Amino acid sequence: MTISGSPKKLAQDVAAGYRTFSPPLLRQYTPADIKVLLANLSMVTRDLRSEQVPLEDVMALKAKNMKISRLNQAEVIIRAFCKKMRIPC
Repeated sequence: MTISGSPKKLAQDVAAGYRTFSPPLLRQYTPADIKVLLANLSMVTRDLRSEQVPLEDVMALKAKNMKISRLNQAEVIIRAFCKKMRIPC
């Protein structure tokens, strides 16, 4: 099954906490789709890391760090799935 919609939007939804990945959900994607997902997750992570947040704004810092944490966790789940299914990522 192909990725419905924009892969970048999907990665942004993961960062916002609206979407999560799990191994049963990842089974529907082809290896090419998984590579596209990983590329977009890293692109959104890079964009988030480049954002400048004032150090006085604690809530904004917390929100930024939570988004980065969600993206990293999604990447770990996808890479573990690839390793288990012997999919080169």
